Amino acid sequence: METVVFVFSLLDCCALIFLSVYFIITLSDLECDYINARSCCSKLNKWVIPEVVGHTIITVLMLISLHWFIFLLNLPVATWNIYRLIMVPSGNMGVFDPTEIHNRGQLKSHMKEAMIKLGFHLLCFFMYLYSPGLDLPVAEAREPLSKTPYTTDPHFEDGGTLVTCERDSEMAK
Repeated sequence: METVVFVFSLLDCCALIFLSVYFIITLSDLECDYINARSCCSKLNKWVIPEVVGHTIITVLMLISLHWFIFLLNLPVATWNIYRLIMVPSGNMGVFDPTEIHNRGQLKSHMKEAMIKLGFHLLCFFMYLYSPGLDLPVAEAREPLSKTPYTTDPHFEDGGTLVTCERDSEMAK
């Protein structure tokens, strides 16, 4: 069950990373005047709800599977995404509005938010990638090469004995 949770979270996180990169590219195209504000905002608003759903699914999945640290790490970002979606003014086209995106530095703040989300999703990607490895049991120690792993070293001629591992004496030959 643990593996399934982390594989699904990893795939969902990959989608969110690509979505964050798409937001950054589209916003930078608007900043450089390669596309107009209306087409940029319609492209971005189309992906706001899938982003919220994808991140909320990961957060709820971590809550259900009792991964408290990862749940608490994802909760503020999921809450911010839901808050941002709910608090869209009534006359606006969506979270990204073409009439307001150039006003009051909104383009810069949207770009900064997309960069922060990209960094967050990259951090989460590596956490989801390596977290199942932390749950694996530690491998058992190797068995000795033979039933009697220790012998006396024949090189001592004065009657003294040195106890060495059989593997060490084989390597000395």
